[in-house]
Amino acid sequence: MRLKNQTAIVTGSSRGIGEAIALRLADEGANVAVCASRSIEGAEAVAAKIRDKGQEALAIKADVSLSEDVDALIKSVVDAWGKIDILVNNAGITRDNLIMRMKEDEWDAVLDVNLKGAYRCIKAVTRTMIKARTGRIINVSSVVGLMGNAGQINYAASKSGLIGVTKSAAKELASRNITVNAVAPGFIPTDMTSELTDDIAAKLIEQIPLGALGKPEDIAAAVAFLSSPDANYITGQVIVVDGGMVM
Repeated sequence: MRLKNQTAIVTGSSRGIGEAIALRLADEGANVAVCASRSIEGAEAVAAKIRDKGQEALAIKADVSLSEDVDALIKSVVDAWGKIDILVNNAGITRDNLIMRMKEDEWDAVLDVNLKGAYRCIKAVTRTMIKARTGRIINVSSVVGLMGNAGQINYAASKSGLIGVTKSAAKELASRNITVNAVAPGFIPTDMTSELTDDIAAKLIEQIPLGALGKPEDIAAAVAFLSSPDANYITGQVIVVDGGMVM
């Protein structure tokens, strides 16, 4: 129960990696705001699982591409629990295409959610964290942001940009005892990767020294560590959770 009496916001947490993060933080003792931009039903289902664990949970519909939604999200959590200890920027989308075929709206949509959405959330939560003189911010990046990937120039740019945001925000907020770190998942089976064929999955596994795809729970464990007192002296770092694919 490393996070007992802590409160957390996890964006994009109605399924997949976000759901695993929300449930793990609850297992560690945190009350969790489960956020989704579309499926409030999915958010409610995850919140119900958290309540079954004996923790408090809020299900909130919030589109991180809209500043007014983000501001309302922060207000709702502060009104309910009086503070925000942990922010996990997990919300993300893909609009894959080769660069010569990629439309500007495919570029803009991915950068607006994945990168600018994190900026909006960090900006909105910092006043509360600075006042409390404590906080944990964890950005969910990707190995694609470290190595690139054909057909994902927009996604790679957004995830690489998140690493720059992480390091810059860490330097700005360290004097207020607020740490900012990132987790970079490798290839994790989720709804976003469900279109991979068996042949592609097999080729990916060949590139992974540990010989297997990861699980959402692997990412959740890294986020829980960075959220906890065990990571008090860690900030501005990127923890790569990929089975050794990127070394």
